[in-house]
Amino acid sequence: MIKSPLGDSARSTVNESPVRFESGLRRALLAAQTAEDNRGIDIVVLDTRELTPMFDYFVIATGTSRRQIHAMSEEIDHALEDRMGDRRLGIEGYEESRWILLDYGDVVVHLFEPETRDYYALEDLWGHAKRVPRSTEKGDAGSGP
Repeated sequence: MIKSPLGDSARSTVNESPVRFESGLRRALLAAQTAEDNRGIDIVVLDTRELTPMFDYFVIATGTSRRQIHAMSEEIDHALEDRMGDRRLGIEGYEESRWILLDYGDVVVHLFEPETRDYYALEDLWGHAKRVPRSTEKGDAGSGP
């Protein structure tokens, strides 16, 4: 069983299914690749499965303008819906576009302006999370469900 800060019962065995994790990883990798395809920079995928029962992966990317951050968020939405049949569960920050959060359940995508990313430093806050190698992202992002 995966250790959770909330105790042994924080994750059920149903949630630990390899199929679920594989699907979440593919979703995270596709989001990262789509951000890269839309000129996102400093893209990081964090594996948070051992740290929280709330979600499995963070995708963090930086855009150089609010317009670009908007475009990245919209393209990620389209890619996940068109290629994986996934619909976003929630969105925060779209109007202001300094930090857009896209919630896909087991994957949370964070799109930042550079200053906002530096200020919140999510990579430091989640410093114990494993980083998913970028070479894996490029190889797996287009895989089917």
